[in-house]
Amino acid sequence: MSAAVLTRWFAVMDSDTPEDILDMIAPEFRFSIVFGTGGGEARDFAGGREAMEGYLAQREKSVLTHHVLSSATVGSDEHVLGQARRGADFESTFVAVARIDADGKVAALMIGRSPLLDIEA
Repeated sequence: MSAAVLTRWFAVMDSDTPEDILDMIAPEFRFSIVFGTGGGEARDFAGGREAMEGYLAQREKSVLTHHVLSSATVGSDEHVLGQARRGADFESTFVAVARIDADGKVAALMIGRSPLLDIEA
């Protein structure tokens, strides 16, 4: 099995209802998304469920798509390397790691992305 929960997470994020990921998070959910924009600039979205709701509210819906290039599962941790694309155009490379709880929910999530490194598919 290769990162089944994270693969589903990104599919939901790319859908018309990205807020459905809230059904995938554990009660004690914590996250950090370090969103590099280039030139040494980055924004860190972090917190729990409320902060994720805020992150979802500010993001462009159905504009960017996530393309998983490789994935792995080690114990209760899932790892993904991928690209975010705007249409067919490269936007950024991302890495994501999630700790999955006993109920199959995301308990902790770390995502980093940068537009300055294009890992080809």
